[in-house]
Amino acid sequence: MNRFVAYFGAAFEALWRNRTRSLLTMLGMIIGTASIIAVLGLSRAASSGIKGTIDSFGDLGLVISVDNNQDDINRALIDFREMPALVAATAGTVKDLVPNLNATYRLRANGISYETNVTSQTDVATDFLTVREGRRIDHNDITSAARVALLSHPLAQRFFGDAPATGELLRVGGSRFIIIGVYNDLKAGLIANLGGSDYIEIPYTTFHEIKPGPMDFLQAYPQPGVSIDTAGDDVIAALHHIHGEHAKYIVQDTAAQIGAFNTVLSTLGTGLAAIGSVALVVAGIGIMNIMLVSVVERTREIGLRKAIGATRADILTQFLFEAILLSLIGGGIGMLLGLGTVLLAYQPLSVYVGPAPIPYLLIVSVAIGFSTFIGTVFGTYPAVRASRLDPIVALRS
Repeated sequence: MNRFVAYFGAAFEALWRNRTRSLLTMLGMIIGTASIIAVLGLSRAASSGIKGTIDSFGDLGLVISVDNNQDDINRALIDFREMPALVAATAGTVKDLVPNLNATYRLRANGISYETNVTSQTDVATDFLTVREGRRIDHNDITSAARVALLSHPLAQRFFGDAPATGELLRVGGSRFIIIGVYNDLKAGLIANLGGSDYIEIPYTTFHEIKPGPMDFLQAYPQPGVSIDTAGDDVIAALHHIHGEHAKYIVQDTAAQIGAFNTVLSTLGTGLAAIGSVALVVAGIGIMNIMLVSVVERTREIGLRKAIGATRADILTQFLFEAILLSLIGGGIGMLLGLGTVLLAYQPLSVYVGPAPIPYLLIVSVAIGFSTFIGTVFGTYPAVRASRLDPIVALRS
């Protein structure tokens, strides 16, 4: 252990003697490490934040909609009155089959008028969204087709400000509804903007009363132990039985789509980090170059050390430690700069993608690992060259 401490001490002393040159050599390592840490940290944090926000919507099941590219769309439209037959036909493989309707209505409440999206809702809770006041739509609301509504928080603020909205009257088109609850805000502004932050939910049975006609799509949740494909095939078979074999439908597995989206995010972050690693290779070449110069400058010193008993291993270890220390110091400074960039970007990032945990352990591991690897790989050749110098020739030089 004392020998290794001595090696590091001697390596630091050698670097300090040429500190300006050492600092310039470190610049490539600093820039490369900082860029990798910033890209990797921000991409992983963003991926985690988006995944956490998407996961809050829970299991969206299978989404089954009419294929708009078919010749006769009207043949395939799903009518609300078909629901009992569809539920009965798929009872063996589908646990819940939920109709979905969406439309834009003008809302009026508290003397304010506003046009926004109204969507149907069921009592089957598959998400992890939380309610800041009131309650969610329940089974009684569905069976009685109650005129009740659940609002997003931004919409509730638009009508009532910071005052409670629960129990207030809301007009949806020409129909009167009672507000029974308000959702908490979505933490991710990007997701909220994509999906729309101003919306209300009403029971799907009530929606059908105020807007008779075909449904927009179905959501199917398989029975325990039943595969997604089997459940989807059964729903399509039931629809074909009602509408005929020529009716065309699109089945979307939302879980698979979300998984693919997360994979793309991870791959993108890894790809950007790989591009940043090119700077580390350039930095490694710079370290090799400066170490070769150091070997030439210290030829007499190497010959003198060998003459008084230093082995090849001693010389090799000494120069290898110098290269690793040079790389570690540059990597450490780069890690601090990269981490500082991640911390500065954390607040605006979390506003758009939701709570984004910073992977501190990954950042430190990558910085130390890459620095040691670069120093070892690009410092080995100069160290081997120094260890092979003939002591007599070295002293004569």
